[in-house]
Amino acid sequence: MTEHRHILHIDMDAFFASVEQMDNPKLAGRPLIVGGNPQGRGVVAACSYEARKFGIHSAMSGARAIRLCPHALFVRPRKDRYKEISIQIMDIFRSCSPCVEPLSVDEAFLDITENHDTITSAADTAETIRSRIFHEVGLTCSAGVSYNKFLAKTASDINKPDGLTVITYEQAKDFIATLAIGEFYGVGKVTEKKMHALGIRTGQDLLRFQKIELERFFGKAGSFFYDIARGVDNRPVQVRQGRKSIGTETTMQTDLLDLKQITEILENLALKVERALQHKDCGGTTITLKVRYHDFTTVTRSHTLPAPLRSCDEIMQCVPHLLRTTEAGKIKIRLLGITVSNLSCKSKVVPVQLQLPFS
Repeated sequence: MTEHRHILHIDMDAFFASVEQMDNPKLAGRPLIVGGNPQGRGVVAACSYEARKFGIHSAMSGARAIRLCPHALFVRPRKDRYKEISIQIMDIFRSCSPCVEPLSVDEAFLDITENHDTITSAADTAETIRSRIFHEVGLTCSAGVSYNKFLAKTASDINKPDGLTVITYEQAKDFIATLAIGEFYGVGKVTEKKMHALGIRTGQDLLRFQKIELERFFGKAGSFFYDIARGVDNRPVQVRQGRKSIGTETTMQTDLLDLKQITEILENLALKVERALQHKDCGGTTITLKVRYHDFTTVTRSHTLPAPLRSCDEIMQCVPHLLRTTEAGKIKIRLLGITVSNLSCKSKVVPVQLQLPFS
């Protein structure tokens, strides 16, 4: 039964910024921003808790961040270093359970049901993991322990940073009833606003609606909201093997409206993706275009093909159609990205003429 599962969600605290502060003690205790040049078009990739006190958050423009906190320190991201630390952390996770589902470089779900008879023993393991990360890596993390993924992930946010929260099956009903709807997994700003318009501000409010009503308002997500309001989340922790996508993106020096310039940039990105695919001996069947407009609104457009693609030319056969489904040419664009996913190794890639359904 799902209520007898023991699921952990471990989330590193301000990961990128914490790594920088660990490597350079002079940055400790300072409002630190990891991102691009604030004098140009840099964006905040991450920030320390000291910087968050000023209202700074990820995806904010560097220029706005520096206005909020003029004495903030900026450092460039060091992706290789973060990956190196991430590998150490994931190894600690896997030494405690073979069932680990990484969500990103700094967080993961663990199913430790096997060999853990009680939620108390599961909490002890979470605390052991936190201790090991602190002593072996030098960083802090926060953990949530519960009987499903929704509650474990929600719990890990409660006592951040450097905290541990346990939500038992018996506590779940009351906890969810008082939980603000914006804290529900899967409820972003747009959905939260729509929920509020319907009079839904807490989990208790969500219980008033039937599943068919929520599906009418929120599509497939409505069924998920119906279940989690009742403490039901049967999603398994899924072990992921290997890299699932290869992509790249770029922020332009000036916002672009000209479609010719936009296409030229996309061709350069496609070439970079081609080189990365060839380096990994991979092909992928799903291509995703990412567009961020001048107001920071971000959209993605994806298409899945019957056969894997590997070359720049194949990617650019798909991109124009995806671009036409955006506001490119009508609204200025500050960032573009291309990602190829659903990867398979070269030995499994069968050369097939792409059949594009685009008109």
